[in-house]
Amino acid sequence: MYNIFTTEEFDKNYNKLDSELQRQVKKAIDQLESNPHAGKPLGYIFFREKKIMNYRIYYLIYDEKIVVFVITIGTKKDQQQSIDKIKRLIPYYHKEIESKINSSSKV
Repeated sequence: MYNIFTTEEFDKNYNKLDSELQRQVKKAIDQLESNPHAGKPLGYIFFREKKIMNYRIYYLIYDEKIVVFVITIGTKKDQQQSIDKIKRLIPYYHKEIESKINSSSKV
């Protein structure tokens, strides 16, 4: 089972959704725990999107850490802008997930 982490950006966008859409998004993310490669690849095997109605969940997979890092959620209209931004910030997200993993493993 993969551990799921989310960014503040995702959390903020998720909280703006209506409760039915939130339920569907949560269900999709829960499925990523056991099958993170289910979504459509976006230029890299570790960068994917999962479609929920007319929204897309963008996430990065770190197989070596058994982690899925959910970056953001947006509409089809925002798709290319979101993809370009995430590709540009992959090194930043790598550092951020390292920090999240280290802080979550401290007891």
